[in-house]
Amino acid sequence: MRFLVIIFSAILIISCKPEADEPAISLAAYHIEDGFELGVVASEPLIEAPVAIDFDEQGRIWVAEMIGYMQDLEGLSEELPNGRITILEDLDQDGVMDRSHVFLDGLVLPRAVRLAYGGLLYVEPPNLWFVEINDLKPGKKTLVDSTYSPEGNVEHQPNGLLINIDNWIYNANSNFRYRLKNDQWLKEPTTHRGQWGISKDNFGRLYYNNNSILLQGDLVLPNTFIQNKNYRPKYGVNQLLTENQKVFPLHSSSVNRGYLPGVLDKDSILIDATSACGPLIYRGGQFGAGFEEDAFVCIPEGNLIKHLKLSRNNLQISATPAKIDTEFLAATDEAFRPVNLNNGPDGNLYVVDMHRGVVQHRAYMTSYLKKHIQQKQLDTIMGMGRILKIKRKNDAAPALVKFENNNLVSLLAHPNGWVRDHAQHKIIYQKEVDKIPELVAMAKENSNPIAQVHALWALEGLDALSFEDLKNIATGGSETSVVNHCLQLLNKMPDQQYLEEMESLAELLISKNNADIALHLVQTLGTWSSISPKTFFPYLSTLSERYKEDRVMQEAIIVGLSGSEAGYMDFIDGGEQKENPLLNQMLATTLTNRQKEWINPIFTKSLTTEDGRTHGLKLYRKICSACHGQDGAGIEQLAPPLDNSEYVKGPVERLGLVILHGLKGPIHVNGKKYDFKATMPGLIANEQITDKDIADIVNFLRNAFSDSFKGASPEMIQSLREAKPKDFMYTEEELADWLKQKKISQ
Repeated sequence: MRFLVIIFSAILIISCKPEADEPAISLAAYHIEDGFELGVVASEPLIEAPVAIDFDEQGRIWVAEMIGYMQDLEGLSEELPNGRITILEDLDQDGVMDRSHVFLDGLVLPRAVRLAYGGLLYVEPPNLWFVEINDLKPGKKTLVDSTYSPEGNVEHQPNGLLINIDNWIYNANSNFRYRLKNDQWLKEPTTHRGQWGISKDNFGRLYYNNNSILLQGDLVLPNTFIQNKNYRPKYGVNQLLTENQKVFPLHSSSVNRGYLPGVLDKDSILIDATSACGPLIYRGGQFGAGFEEDAFVCIPEGNLIKHLKLSRNNLQISATPAKIDTEFLAATDEAFRPVNLNNGPDGNLYVVDMHRGVVQHRAYMTSYLKKHIQQKQLDTIMGMGRILKIKRKNDAAPALVKFENNNLVSLLAHPNGWVRDHAQHKIIYQKEVDKIPELVAMAKENSNPIAQVHALWALEGLDALSFEDLKNIATGGSETSVVNHCLQLLNKMPDQQYLEEMESLAELLISKNNADIALHLVQTLGTWSSISPKTFFPYLSTLSERYKEDRVMQEAIIVGLSGSEAGYMDFIDGGEQKENPLLNQMLATTLTNRQKEWINPIFTKSLTTEDGRTHGLKLYRKICSACHGQDGAGIEQLAPPLDNSEYVKGPVERLGLVILHGLKGPIHVNGKKYDFKATMPGLIANEQITDKDIADIVNFLRNAFSDSFKGASPEMIQSLREAKPKDFMYTEEELADWLKQKKISQ
């Protein structure tokens, strides 16, 4: 028995770190906008390499720690099961975490966490898991999706797990969304969005970005523009919101392609974003009206966070820098690596700082960056991680909201979006059907439009919406955003018995001459046209003509008409509608697509594929690194170096020929003669190696060991198979002759 007690005590010590002194970390190297304060909420040794966080009702922070990511310059640690999900606690309630508890351990590159449905969703590639929480310990696990994210480069794989106002969970770098309904996990196609990080505004529009674009977004609620499977939307989703991508770091940073013209200025300062990620629409209610629904974007290579102002005009959204030549938060600490941002339960803004020297994945790391990292010894900055909090200067921290059954509906009107979201979700997953009358009353009370919208979608989650309620709310003096949500919900319920009422609603809303309402109305009228074309086609025609120059409006008409395009085309051809080239082109494209049985690829894409360079890196490690080394430095008396080799940075066709057909010496690399007894065999005889495989190897080598951009395609590799070297493999002289015959410069 005593032996068991000792073992049990040891397990507790391992799984729950002892209380630690609160972090005493200098922030002197960090400069934040006047009027704000920056503080450290958590740091090592409590956490390491955090990449995503979420909060629970008690203010605890749940952290995904991607410890295995790029622990060395070759990325050889990425298959180690050293990742974990940790719970951080603030024992003395002073806003700084002082204890960590490992909730899940032994994970390989966990990249997303979300508290949902009373448990925890988390991603460990390729799986999306849901695990029940029992007294802060993992309970029953359910595999939600075995193909959520293929293994590979984390920079190009799904992440996010954002619960939106429509009760679906959305992701960056993915074309699927998820939901638990009637105890069943649902998975549906959605628009593919962004790269790393995803956020939302109060209306429910989604925002995202990629490395070189500060902010992109949808102009409408998600999935409203993909109703028509034979049309791919161009104007309502995936819109560029930032005209310029300029950033203003405080110092010279090491960036991946700093050798290219226009990347760095004369002082080696980064000019434009090269690593934008983790966008956040601030909805905390603590910063003041001038900051509500502003956008903040992480720039880890520049060691900064950018602040953007969002504005809407004529159905368009744009984002412009809040400051002309300074950033909201910037540091001279090159280990400051903000990768995600969160609204907190206290209304403040939280920064997930991976805090390390290397944040560039090996598959995309150039030799230029690798040398800079080595010179600065950035690869030695490991084993760290921070969570920072940004708050208004001298603001007292508000008390945490208590989520109790008798106040859940009232919390839908709370000024903090995190509180509203949590209350709505809790009402749904706890199946609080006794709250339906209270929710209906809130949805009809138009003094707080944001609360109305939350109440509407809480009712949707409880399957408690009615046509009559939606119509009354839409016509009862509600603000435009509430009317639009009503229209999107009515879009789901066309019914013959409500035709007259829907027609009267359409007439009333059209008379308002409100473009924003019209955008949502045409989608709904298009759907209702499927049961009564003669009733609703005339209204569509009126709105199409009224906004004939607006691409988003015309696209919304096409989206709503799904399946009724031919009938609508006949209707407008037989009437007196003036020529509308924009709509006519969209109609023709959609009808042609249907005839050819073409559908939007998001409905056929079942798995996010691994990007080519990551695949090339894996093949290199399996096939080439035994001779050339993991770092491409070569191995004495076995193989020459690849780094900056003429064979890598020279003509891409020559590199393809060598990998395909092989090479025998002597050869010259970087001015040195190599005359090994062994030869390099080609891959042409290996039937399991495809043209794409070889192209991926070539493209990885060119990126990793040279500054050359021209890559190989599978078609190029296929053409090179026809080359016929003597003795089945090339010599240096034969390669030179081949290039000369093809008039390819060496």
